[in-house]
Amino acid sequence: MFDFFRKTASEAPGAPEAKASAVGPLTAGIAGRVAAMQSITHPRWTARDTVSLTRSGFLGNPVGFRAVRMITEAAAALPLVLEDAERRYDQHPVLSLIARPNPVQSRAELLEAVFTQLLLTGNAYVEAVNTETAGTPTELHVLRSDRMRVVPGADGWPAAYDYAVGGRKHRFTVGESASPICHLRAYHPLDDHYGLSPIEAAAGALDVHNAASRWSKALLDNAARPSGAIIYRGSDGQASMTNEQFERLQSEMELHHQGARNAGRPMLLEGGLDWKPMGFSPSDMEFHKTKEAAAREVALAFGVPPMMLGIPGDATYSNYQEANRAFYRLTVLPLASKVAAGLSHWLSDHTGQALTLKPDLDQVPALSIEREAQWRRVAGASFLTDAEKRRLLGLPPLAEEA
Repeated sequence: MFDFFRKTASEAPGAPEAKASAVGPLTAGIAGRVAAMQSITHPRWTARDTVSLTRSGFLGNPVGFRAVRMITEAAAALPLVLEDAERRYDQHPVLSLIARPNPVQSRAELLEAVFTQLLLTGNAYVEAVNTETAGTPTELHVLRSDRMRVVPGADGWPAAYDYAVGGRKHRFTVGESASPICHLRAYHPLDDHYGLSPIEAAAGALDVHNAASRWSKALLDNAARPSGAIIYRGSDGQASMTNEQFERLQSEMELHHQGARNAGRPMLLEGGLDWKPMGFSPSDMEFHKTKEAAAREVALAFGVPPMMLGIPGDATYSNYQEANRAFYRLTVLPLASKVAAGLSHWLSDHTGQALTLKPDLDQVPALSIEREAQWRRVAGASFLTDAEKRRLLGLPPLAEEA
């Protein structure tokens, strides 16, 4: 905390102000929030930068970790179809590229990395590697969002992307031809170049949940019960302990009676000492409810039904199957469709074809009941032509109809 009061040379009055082209407003906002959080009279919140939020909400929180894993694994497993205005392709260079994007990653691994970056940072960057000057890329690579910076041009649109790692920086220039970087981002109402991640919206609930877990750990370290008080009365009931007696008693308590390994050990008190245990207060009894409420808020921000995360006390859905269908319909499919549309639009610039990449809803087991009902309704509609039925089902026209 005392580091806050130290002034570096760059912070001295009259020193020139250093600004980064793309992230100056962001870093300035973060610095202001960090300074405001230094006061001990206010709650300490996790810094709202990408690395801190990832460590706190994904690497260090089981609810956030499981929510992200459920979404990314489900979305990456969705089968994809490629089509244009005339046909649906069974074989195509883009399908081959998606199936084996690079020598070390499979289709699922690449897509899982894209979805994870979007959920944790609000941004995902895919690099196209071309051995030729034009045409379908030979490889696709997902770049870490925390290392990428957007360089805006004079018109406000990205003119380049700077990727920094290990003290080195590489610039991807955006010209008139197809961009080497596909930037996928979640909508952010207050930022022109970077997206808003669910983990940032859930940061407050994640801090509460993490604090509750630390409180539980501290309680276990103290024999899994509230601490008590040792009262020294002396022979006349008014005496006080000497410094030597106090230090000896404190050392004995820490050595022989604190921690999980000493739980249940009987305490031997000398004359004049009395142990008075302290029970749970009403606020302590509400502790677990607070933790569960924070977990539900985290699940709400990510769009995962709390029932699927094992969070008790949630009766929004009557059964697990209904919750699973809602999870796919409201969370997984919109995310997968957005990423597939962004990739197909970007790859169309490289190939010169107007291609559409989208999830194949007929091969999603969680939606089989809904799709079966839709097929039955469309097939039974005698007032529709075959071409109209195919359009309603999301199928391209037949060759003779095109």
